[in-house]
Amino acid sequence: MPATVVVGGFFGDEGKGKIISYLALKDKPAIAVRGGVGPNAGHTFVLNGEVHKVRMLPSALLSKETRLLIGAGVLINPEVLLNEIEQYNAHDRVFIDSQCGIIESRHIEMDNSDDLKGRIGTTGSGTGPANADRARRTLHLAREMNEFTLYLDDVSNSINFALDRNENVLVEGTQGTFLSLYHGTYPYVTSKDVTASSICADVGLGPKRVDEVLLVFKAYVTRVGVGSLENEISKEEAKKRGWFEVATVTRRERRAAPFNFELAKKAISLNSATHLAITKLDVMFPECAHVHVYDKLSDNAKHFIEQVEKNTGLQVALIGTGEDVYDTIDMR
Repeated sequence: MPATVVVGGFFGDEGKGKIISYLALKDKPAIAVRGGVGPNAGHTFVLNGEVHKVRMLPSALLSKETRLLIGAGVLINPEVLLNEIEQYNAHDRVFIDSQCGIIESRHIEMDNSDDLKGRIGTTGSGTGPANADRARRTLHLAREMNEFTLYLDDVSNSINFALDRNENVLVEGTQGTFLSLYHGTYPYVTSKDVTASSICADVGLGPKRVDEVLLVFKAYVTRVGVGSLENEISKEEAKKRGWFEVATVTRRERRAAPFNFELAKKAISLNSATHLAITKLDVMFPECAHVHVYDKLSDNAKHFIEQVEKNTGLQVALIGTGEDVYDTIDMR
């Protein structure tokens, strides 16, 4: 910090929500701002046994001192956002950029057509058609919606003013590097770029103002829907290893594969990553569950972390050892 960008290194589902929530509770940034696509990305985090799932608000919301912003590049589903604001009683600290695009019911209907949902495997949340309308300059914006009047802001100004005052800003990305429209496994990708550069553009943060890019990997690789997945294992094998998962938003089953070092190195290059986070180490090595000190990890787990660092050339700064936010080894 003061300006840290957090992005996913594989195909989404890397555990960004947990890492962002941890950083927010630990470092208490003045601002957490969400970039990315929109409500097609669900972030999950657990604190003291309570499960939190958000699709619009930043995952930093448990830090009560932190203002929660949504950047201009993000698409908003009004119903989802207003429900989350109400659920977390966050009326006085949520601000959305006046130029955020609005997802309408017709976008959701289009997204659930056979072509998009059937051929590409979209989430059906309306983000693709809404982004297409934005490119056509026909999309409605947040400034046109009466229900958002009290929440409107110039998010770029807010985060840059905060940085001018040397306050900490946490920038939250969504999806994963290889779901990028430009750098991913096209056409089985999301509807825009989601690498660190684009996340910064979404919120109005210039590249010279970024101090750190934290790239989040899971200890194994998962993805939902169709598209390539090198060294994919069977569903039965995934269940045997404890790697079987379902997606936060769509409840679709996630396909699984071992950690991919070549993909990791490519993601580091695409995002100019400065350090890494590894989540779900406890799933790979159950003996490491709820361990909070690196030296208490098993030799096999330490060897895996060392191999990641050796192959990537970057420090693993945060290690997730359980579902709770504080099941985290902080090596910063």
